[in-house]
Amino acid sequence: MGKKKKRAELEPEPELVDDRETRNELDPANGDSNEKTKKKKKKKKKRDKQNDDASKELPTVSIALPGSIIDNTQSYELATRLAGQLARAMTIFRIDEVVVFDNKRTSENDYRASAANKSDEDESGTAFLIRILQYLETPQYLRKALFPMHSSLRFVGLLPPLDAPHHLRKHEWAPYREGVTVKGRVPNSGGTLVNVGLSKDVLIDQVLEPGVRVTVAMGTNRNLDDDIPRQVVPSSKPKEESGMYWGYKVRYASNISSVFKDCSYKGGYDYVIGTSEHGDIINSSELALPAFRHLLIAFGGLAGLEESIEADDNLKGKKMREVFDSYFNTCPHQGSRTIRTEEAMFISLQYFQEPISRALQKS
Repeated sequence: MGKKKKRAELEPEPELVDDRETRNELDPANGDSNEKTKKKKKKKKKRDKQNDDASKELPTVSIALPGSIIDNTQSYELATRLAGQLARAMTIFRIDEVVVFDNKRTSENDYRASAANKSDEDESGTAFLIRILQYLETPQYLRKALFPMHSSLRFVGLLPPLDAPHHLRKHEWAPYREGVTVKGRVPNSGGTLVNVGLSKDVLIDQVLEPGVRVTVAMGTNRNLDDDIPRQVVPSSKPKEESGMYWGYKVRYASNISSVFKDCSYKGGYDYVIGTSEHGDIINSSELALPAFRHLLIAFGGLAGLEESIEADDNLKGKKMREVFDSYFNTCPHQGSRTIRTEEAMFISLQYFQEPISRALQKS
């Protein structure tokens, strides 16, 4: 199939806290020391608040994989089934983010052109994979509004549903539901109607353009005839409030170095793991991962992660152990000479499940 690209916005890194500012609060040699002390205390309070907000941020687990795995498939149907296997693995193991990167020297414009392609022409493997992953993560009742007809979606009906917690049925009530804003207006409401997959659209407390996906806090009032505005909340809220898995986000990276550089989390990934048959062999029960805020696990394509490193001009001459904090073989003594990426993902995510749980207990 072809190539493709995409990317998430880079958020600024949080301001570093320097505790030296809190020392020597009173300098007798300085006549305006009290004024300086007040300013320092204000700065410290502000930074303490930032640290408190950061500490409330739930840990995340991301995976990275090359879009080139799609290029190796023989048909659209097989490519679609492969993407479906990946989406199932991400959902089963509660992955928060997937980054699809290009192995080849392509540009952001090339990816955008491929992703925007609405014809029956082939799009790049990366664009294809991202489209299918995003489609499958979206609740069924929102897909028609959010995904125009496209040739790459022709076989998605063959795939098993993800059945994630946010893929709610029409008769189910939940504290939160995913929705999409619609054109209709409620007179004198000052809000927007949202299709949340129920028998009637609900009103939210914001004015938004049609076609925007939002997470809506449904509250306890189940009477849809009451035009009481409901609140739009961050998509991370269900996980923060009740630990409920709320799907994965998809990001594009032009190469493997962009996976790290353009991280969508403040401060970036603080622990990065590579998987390869050439990695260290450690029993899962003995593996001790450090406490983390944002963990990334990277998978290679046909020729492994090594090929991705070699193809990236930003990582020329670097060895695998210089790029990743840890480098593991999660399936030693394999019988087949090759383990496909979709197989490696199930094997590896199961391998890391207990070590990740133990690391999270340290947080």
